[in-house]
Amino acid sequence: MNMPNIFHSTAAAALVICGASLVAHSQNTQNSSAAVPDLAFDAATDLLKTPNDLHVGEVGGVGANSKGQIFVYTRTGHPYATLGDNRTFSRGGSRLLQFDQTGKFVRELGQDVYGFNAAIGLRVDPQDNVWTVDEGANQIVKFDTEGRVTLVLGRKPEAIVVRPAQPGSGAPAAAAAGTAPIQPGAPAPPGGAGSGQPARPPGSGIPGSGFSRPADVAWDRAGNIYVADGIGTNNRVAKFDKDGRFITHWGSTGNGPSQFAGVKALAIDAQGNVYVADAGNKRIQVFDAEGMFKSEFGNVGTPLAMCITRGATQHLYVSHAGDDDGMDDAAIYKVQLDGKVVGKFGSAGKQPKEFGLANSLDCRGDNELLVGEMTNWRVQRVTLKR
Repeated sequence: MNMPNIFHSTAAAALVICGASLVAHSQNTQNSSAAVPDLAFDAATDLLKTPNDLHVGEVGGVGANSKGQIFVYTRTGHPYATLGDNRTFSRGGSRLLQFDQTGKFVRELGQDVYGFNAAIGLRVDPQDNVWTVDEGANQIVKFDTEGRVTLVLGRKPEAIVVRPAQPGSGAPAAAAAGTAPIQPGAPAPPGGAGSGQPARPPGSGIPGSGFSRPADVAWDRAGNIYVADGIGTNNRVAKFDKDGRFITHWGSTGNGPSQFAGVKALAIDAQGNVYVADAGNKRIQVFDAEGMFKSEFGNVGTPLAMCITRGATQHLYVSHAGDDDGMDDAAIYKVQLDGKVVGKFGSAGKQPKEFGLANSLDCRGDNELLVGEMTNWRVQRVTLKR
């Protein structure tokens, strides 16, 4: 599964919805970014040291724990199929690898986990649990420090497609009334006559963990879980408690406040504000913990990944790619929480200090971060010069 397809459907919808306003916003972003200062930095590209028979492929996600150990969720496996009742499921297309502080390979976690299909993200929480985000399986899997699976959010589609009953079929009345089960990740039904439910805006999804190509996960201080559910048919942020019970969600498809055109990444600051990378609309939207819109800012290109520092003065790092492969236009921005851009660094390419679709960022300190790249098949450790 190639990365350029990530925003194919949502980006097309965004262009129709946003029209001239999106073009104008893009031009403003480009004009503003021309004045952004360049930040000096160093980068190590030979960080990960793998055995001869193991190679790091497209890096869906990278993160480090409190001990400095590095975890990489990568599209490097050999997928195989499990035959269901009438549908074939692919699995094993991604692998979760652990490295020590120096980048030396330690072990593989989650071999043969059903949800490992197409890696798109990885995060390490404050308790050092590792969370993988898989857009192919529509699942988010939590591993404890021993490598055991302790929580799964989302699910693959059912093997048997449930369809509404046709007139005269003799099917139960519930199905005929339009209340048959809905497939996870499927577009929300329009409501109205016969459904018994009010109409839902496109992209608002279904309450719960019926994800459609989720892309990121984050937590607040209470341990509540936030999921970026928005590079498929959904354009929403879903919130769960620490045990995985659904609390609320917000968002729909569009370009207004609380609307998205590709929910690609999340970050949460020390005050509990939720920063959402709205990729198709080339902006970051900010919400409170209940999903109430607070503000938005641009001037960071097309945001693909974010991380937030943990010091007394927090900053956002935002990766940008201006083309499908990240090989013509790319950079990483350092941003204050009020949206003011401090500076940017890097460019598109395959050489050290260049980026090829920087799909994952992890920043524990203010001036050091890990960058996982899709098209360059690597992780760079970046250190900004003070």
